[in-house]
Amino acid sequence: VGIPDSNLRFRQHLNNEMAHYACDCWDAECKTTYGWVEIVGCADRSCFDLNAHAKATSTKLVAQQKLDTPITREITEVTLNKAAVGKAFKKQAGQVTEAIHNMSDEDKLKMQEQLESDTYKLVCGDDSYEITPGMVAKVARVSKTEHVREFVPSVVEPSFGIGRILYCVLECNFKVRENDEKRTWLDLPALIAPTKCSVLPLSSCEDFQPFVETLSAQLRKLGIPCKVDDSSGSIGRRYTRTDEIGIPFGITVDFDTLKFQTVTVRDRKYLYTDSSSSIRKQRI
Repeated sequence: VGIPDSNLRFRQHLNNEMAHYACDCWDAECKTTYGWVEIVGCADRSCFDLNAHAKATSTKLVAQQKLDTPITREITEVTLNKAAVGKAFKKQAGQVTEAIHNMSDEDKLKMQEQLESDTYKLVCGDDSYEITPGMVAKVARVSKTEHVREFVPSVVEPSFGIGRILYCVLECNFKVRENDEKRTWLDLPALIAPTKCSVLPLSSCEDFQPFVETLSAQLRKLGIPCKVDDSSGSIGRRYTRTDEIGIPFGITVDFDTLKFQTVTVRDRKYLYTDSSSSIRKQRI
């Protein structure tokens, strides 16, 4: 899009500037006259969003992958005395039950060992609950065969600032001729230029008009946006106008067109670096 590589960089966020939902974040930045400006932000949100929705709605939000070969593994399973848990924790019973089932195998075995002689302190966020031996019916190692793998998908969120990107594209492509501040042009690459080509009759000679109309019609038929400038200004001034609005190519209909059915194709890319910026091509 015309932004030099030297004007682009990726910067990783520091921990103290990272959004609360992100585990990593990078910004694409462009160097402008205002300094380095963020134009794209890429945040690794991990599974923050789905976990938050699942917690708020008490709905399991997971993706499933069918395994080609079933996997058998040993897990530690806790069987609770639901009556005792419900009586002790009432409205928080569901939260306590879920927290115990989500404990790691190591923590479950640790709880079992501690309950043999004492109570166990279960921490859930900012709250803590005292688990007594009567609340746990059994802790056992069991074999579980999995035919489907469940996982919570992670999300990478790219955020594009279209206004900033457009500004950077315009600033980086705005050029001024050396030692002539009044001579400026917009050096938009042909890929992103809204108008790809201008069609310019050399003068107001009426014989040029049929060729101008035919060329512009053929360009439109091919899906190439073009602009006809048949105003009374000099050809040099009209070239300058097309440069100022970022048109990369110009087709000039001149007297050779009348004689040889050819036109002059002007490529702005070489205009300020190469004297041979115009070439003659056979008109099709």
